[in-house]
Amino acid sequence: MREILREIGMIARALDSISNMEFKEIDLTKGQYLYLVRIYENPGIIQDKLAEMIKVDRTTAARAIQKLEMQGFIEKKDDETNKKIKRLFTTEKGKQAYPFLKREGDHSNSVALAGFSEEETEILFHLLQRVRKNVEVDWEFVKKGNKREY
Repeated sequence: MREILREIGMIARALDSISNMEFKEIDLTKGQYLYLVRIYENPGIIQDKLAEMIKVDRTTAARAIQKLEMQGFIEKKDDETNKKIKRLFTTEKGKQAYPFLKREGDHSNSVALAGFSEEETEILFHLLQRVRKNVEVDWEFVKKGNKREY
């Protein structure tokens, strides 16, 4: 069997490394851009949903969110009906950073997909969605404290 997940991992690490280097100029490090983009695109999202969307544990998300808040990229606001819930929003600084992050993401997509036809790109997208959905089943299982059997 081909080592497909190794290839996906190498691609993800290379792109993450590039992003971390390029985003230093706007004071974003170690994957913080992932959180900022998702908060911008989903204003009012709660921390647990954000962690689930990015596929990280709550502690990792909490640290990244806290740092983004301290740096002035995002802010937490009380939910209108349940004061225990904090909703996440980008600040003006976060909104100004988004176009740069979006351009980088678009550029990385075009570089990664260079030479692919529209049809190949669509097929790859759907195949990767299927892979993600398969992995999410195990991710949810392990996240709840279970152990996989191999």
